[in-house]
Amino acid sequence: MPVQTSGRPQSQDHAPSRSSPAIPSQPGSGGGTRGAAKKRSRRKDPLWARLTLIFGAVLMMTSGLAIVGSKAVIGQATGSIDQGNLLGEAGKTDAEGGNSLDGPIDMLLLGVDARERWAADDVRSDSIIILHIPATHDQAYLISIPRDTEAQIPPFKKSGYRGGTDKINAAFQAGARNGGGWEGGAQLMAKTIKNMTGISFDGAAIINFGGFKNVIDALGTVRICVSHEVKSHHMSMVDGKPMWNAEAKKTGKPYTPVVHKKGCREMEGWEALDYSRQRYGLPKGDYDRQQNQQQLIKAMARKATQDGTLTNPIKLNRLIKAAGKAFILDTGGVPIEDFIFTMKGVTGNDLTMLRTNGGTFNSNGSGKEALNPLTMEMFTAVKDDKLAEFVFANPSVLSTRK
Repeated sequence: MPVQTSGRPQSQDHAPSRSSPAIPSQPGSGGGTRGAAKKRSRRKDPLWARLTLIFGAVLMMTSGLAIVGSKAVIGQATGSIDQGNLLGEAGKTDAEGGNSLDGPIDMLLLGVDARERWAADDVRSDSIIILHIPATHDQAYLISIPRDTEAQIPPFKKSGYRGGTDKINAAFQAGARNGGGWEGGAQLMAKTIKNMTGISFDGAAIINFGGFKNVIDALGTVRICVSHEVKSHHMSMVDGKPMWNAEAKKTGKPYTPVVHKKGCREMEGWEALDYSRQRYGLPKGDYDRQQNQQQLIKAMARKATQDGTLTNPIKLNRLIKAAGKAFILDTGGVPIEDFIFTMKGVTGNDLTMLRTNGGTFNSNGSGKEALNPLTMEMFTAVKDDKLAEFVFANPSVLSTRK
């Protein structure tokens, strides 16, 4: 495995070097303004990157030329995808390379399980993933941060949060309160992670898993391997059809929990998403769920490159429309097309999944979750762009999922 070295100098200060326009405090309201700061204009050229960037998604592409050839189709479908300032003070400073793509690229990916009946300021981010692409731009790594990790969450003026100690997934909720919205939630989460790991970010994305199902459906199916049989805590079968448990009860008909049987198979959107949500009943709880979510991301990346989605205008149009209902994106002020040609050498097969804490609960001595020393070394390797060298020396951090 090659050793990567950074193309950016390390940070010498903590002042933010860039900004991007705000998104609405409520998800899906379609755009926003940002005071006196410069507003980023919407572009109509290769906006497929809005999808491919999210969830390591740049990994879905095989050729920048194929994407450019679909400009007309893409331009019709991308208007519903929000962009906003999700990083706040956690973006890379000028000393760290600013918004240059010449060096390593780090993205913060936040998954929320928001439903229509829930208020926008009452949602936690239970999926927290760092996407690292080294300066060579030929490999990508996914690292999940456990949702229950105890963290020092800093004060956040936008939502009136005074700071405190809590599970790290509470940072999103604390930032979203009192009008902070999902933008505030992401900013406080990014700042909390930067303080904890030292990693600054080039961009970020919020993924609403409720809308994520539509993206999988647009791909048709994805191949998922179930390592441990698990009974769903969210869905049941009624007359052979999957339904949310609450809806199943309302029918008054007999229902049985969905059971995900061990083995590899093609899954439809509802099944793949439900499986990736499970943590109760799995041997390692949330750590197994982290690996299952990473597996789903890689499966989507593979499917998009294998079934011709990127070169089929009809499939591409359908996929981007589905993505518009699921994502909010911040590229840190970098033009979208620059991401395409910077990352076009990375494919789904180049995605390496890494695990924290050896894939099992790590107590801080008080019964709370904490990141162990090896995990903290891994995050230092991310910051220094020496992750390949670290993984080679510490193969135990590799996920065993395919």
